[in-house]
Amino acid sequence: MKIGIVVPFSWSFWGAVVEHAELQAEALEARGHNVRLIMGNDPPGQFTRVLHPRVGRHGNPPPNVIPIGRTVIVPANGSLPNIVLSPRAIFRIRRVLERERFDVLHLHEPMTPVTCISVLALATTPVVATHHASGNLGYMKMALPVLGFLASRIDRRIAVSERARDSAARWLPGDYEIVPNGVLIPDKADPTGREHSITFAGRQETRKGLQVLLRSWPETYRRTGARLRICGSDPLAVRLLLTRLRIPDEGIDILGFLSQEELTALLSRTKALIAPSLGGESFGMVLTRAYACALPVVASDIPGYREVLTREAAVSVPPDDPAALTEAIVALLGDEQRRAAMGAAAREVALERYAWSDIAGRLEGLYEATIAGVRVQAA
Repeated sequence: MKIGIVVPFSWSFWGAVVEHAELQAEALEARGHNVRLIMGNDPPGQFTRVLHPRVGRHGNPPPNVIPIGRTVIVPANGSLPNIVLSPRAIFRIRRVLERERFDVLHLHEPMTPVTCISVLALATTPVVATHHASGNLGYMKMALPVLGFLASRIDRRIAVSERARDSAARWLPGDYEIVPNGVLIPDKADPTGREHSITFAGRQETRKGLQVLLRSWPETYRRTGARLRICGSDPLAVRLLLTRLRIPDEGIDILGFLSQEELTALLSRTKALIAPSLGGESFGMVLTRAYACALPVVASDIPGYREVLTREAAVSVPPDDPAALTEAIVALLGDEQRRAAMGAAAREVALERYAWSDIAGRLEGLYEATIAGVRVQAA
């Protein structure tokens, strides 16, 4: 079948939803489907540098991506997503839908303007929607009176976790199916023989808790001698945070944005992923990414992460507690046999629960059932 995956964010800037959609497309293509990604794109140049101070991937999108416009940063739900807001995108989307003639459209964060809202207004094919975000979703209070009627165009609803479902159902009551985020799983991953380092992977946003890790770092570094690799965050923003916290950069490597291949390589050679988030997480995709690379996790005990954390593969700590974070890291790195066993267990969890090959099969079944159901209603 021909599947259109609609993402309201920019291909140029890494994020969990963007990564999810890309891997979803790859997995569905592996099952023989014709897939296109409809999303924003911010090509390199001065204009992009003005609109987007953080570093992104500014090459050409792959052939299966259909760009529909530039994006701008819009604070939402404790994050800083890059969203298409130009009215011109509406006309581009109309042309894309008319030209591509999709069998089914899969929208991520379906009530986000202008991309997903425009698709809901213009589409004549069956629509599946996945809700990722968790929390109060305060923007829905303003959006529903104006755009809420478009939600009736969604034929089947998915949430990536129980927390994401509860958040969405508060505003859009109905039936939701839980389909977790899949994860990129490398062919091989050995939990042993790792370099003496730990890794933080995420954007430099307050809710991601990098400041907590940095406050814990001087003592952690003194007791372990490990290096800290920071990726996914803008290097300048990390430097400014270090200066503000008055933390020396001794033992810290600031790597900036990494490609999928580079991130996999990093996670496959480090000893632990550290995820000190403060809240606002609906799933914990970065945790499963670590699991896939046979990497144990030290993570905050917060809603959203709890569905992913397992005792065999992860250590949970109270959020916003640098001392507890230090103790957990020191204990994990101080027992290599335990750490390697946790890495092996993490890999098994990823293979059993989050492999994209299995999740793509579930989505394929949902698409077929949705298309069949719409046809019955039309008849």
